[in-house]
Amino acid sequence: MTTSAPSGEPRDLSGDELVRVLATLANPHRLRVVAALSRERMYVSELARALGISRALLQVHLRKLEAAGLVTARVEVSEDGKAMKFYEVNRFAIQLTPETVEAAERTLTPPGDGPDEQKTKGSK
Repeated sequence: MTTSAPSGEPRDLSGDELVRVLATLANPHRLRVVAALSRERMYVSELARALGISRALLQVHLRKLEAAGLVTARVEVSEDGKAMKFYEVNRFAIQLTPETVEAAERTLTPPGDGPDEQKTKGSK
């Protein structure tokens, strides 16, 4: 998989980044959000109406998409002075082949070294 770096140049994702992106996209609401935003950038209320979901639920999904680097938000002021948060899709391409999975696997955080494993260790 490649994403665009801030410079606009494509870059390969690490294994951990690939897992995060695939896990983020493995949700029907988030797939619908990405699809809608790939057609046009939208502000939160407009996007919630278009998808038929609550703004609160949409905000949860937008935060996850933003954390995975799949969408970007920008606040703009409307003509009547209201702050409106617009979202748009960041360009990305995923090519999953046995070879790309094998390359990503080499860069995965070893089991027991990730942040989730640390929480589990301390709670036992």
